[in-house]
Amino acid sequence: MSSLNTLEVSGKRVFLRCDLNVPLKDGVITDDGRIRASLPTIKFLLDGGATIVIGAHLGRPKGEVKPELSLAPVAQRLAQLLGTPVDFAESITGAKVHLLENLRFNNAETSKDDSERSIFARGLAQLADIYVGDGFGAVHRKHASVFDLPALLPHAAGFLVAAEVEVLRKLTQNPERPYGVVLGGAKVSDKIGVISNLLDKVDVLAIGGGMVFTFLAAQGKEIGKSLVEVDLIPTVKDLIARASSLGVALVLPTDIAVATEFSSDAKAKIVNVDNIGKDEIGLDIGPESAQTFSEAIRSCKTLFWNGPMGVFEFSAFAHGTKVVAEALTGVSGISVVGGGDSAAAVRTLGFADTDFGYISTGGGASLEYLEGKELPGLLALGL
Repeated sequence: MSSLNTLEVSGKRVFLRCDLNVPLKDGVITDDGRIRASLPTIKFLLDGGATIVIGAHLGRPKGEVKPELSLAPVAQRLAQLLGTPVDFAESITGAKVHLLENLRFNNAETSKDDSERSIFARGLAQLADIYVGDGFGAVHRKHASVFDLPALLPHAAGFLVAAEVEVLRKLTQNPERPYGVVLGGAKVSDKIGVISNLLDKVDVLAIGGGMVFTFLAAQGKEIGKSLVEVDLIPTVKDLIARASSLGVALVLPTDIAVATEFSSDAKAKIVNVDNIGKDEIGLDIGPESAQTFSEAIRSCKTLFWNGPMGVFEFSAFAHGTKVVAEALTGVSGISVVGGGDSAAAVRTLGFADTDFGYISTGGGASLEYLEGKELPGLLALGL
């Protein structure tokens, strides 16, 4: 694999695959973290004398042109952050940076048909002399601009992808102990693979978020109207037993913040995990649990966190996530916030990126790497 530092880019056209899949509300970017994370590679290429064509996606348009998923707001924000003009889509003004419209508006980008993707990739290859892959949040996808295009051009990983891989290797290759993983988010099904793969590698595993109710149900507890994946209860029972046999400290909540409805106006009521009412829905871990999670986190030298502890978007149910984030800032070794909702949560709750050891840009990609899977985008770059 070529290093970005050794590529000769002066006078060359570089196709740069970025992850600019930022959250939007009414057409306004609510978290520009992924755009900012792309800047070091963009600036390096510009300083080296390259002209850059950026390819990226936003959301899941499934091959349809959807105006609400246009990258136009991203082009505007990128130009502001760079302090230089950015051509967008069909606009050609001679700027040194050109951002293509959402690649996923073309069905071939995400097609499972190799020949379809290949044709699209060949078209993209005509736009450049060199390929740089820096969209870490998409490297677990076998997509045309991520997997097929690098094979058609001299290629290298961008600084962001290289940094992400370096951090993930620290988490998987002889991590400093105690090694802890905190997982939250809505569904157990999204995390089963990573839990199973990490159980014989970690010392501490803490489970919060909506997924915890499948664990509580597996213990025979009443969970009311809380989110549960009934079909996974037997699998979760096996994981609980396996954690015990391996001596892994499995940390589950002892109290829960519940409400009678899923609403931003709902009032939080704190109950013991054995006393969740049939008409109640769990929306956060309770304060006692948050303190227990915090102590477990601070005892670790290596800590990876993915997934909020509750519905942090509702102020009454953000406490657990905030306490966990605060605990991560006190880890004496390496603390990694695993992208996606976790990254959005820490910024929403007022934390700075510098408060943590590392904030990943790719939740799904990070999890699949920790699950032990081969990621197509990394294979294509020789990583």
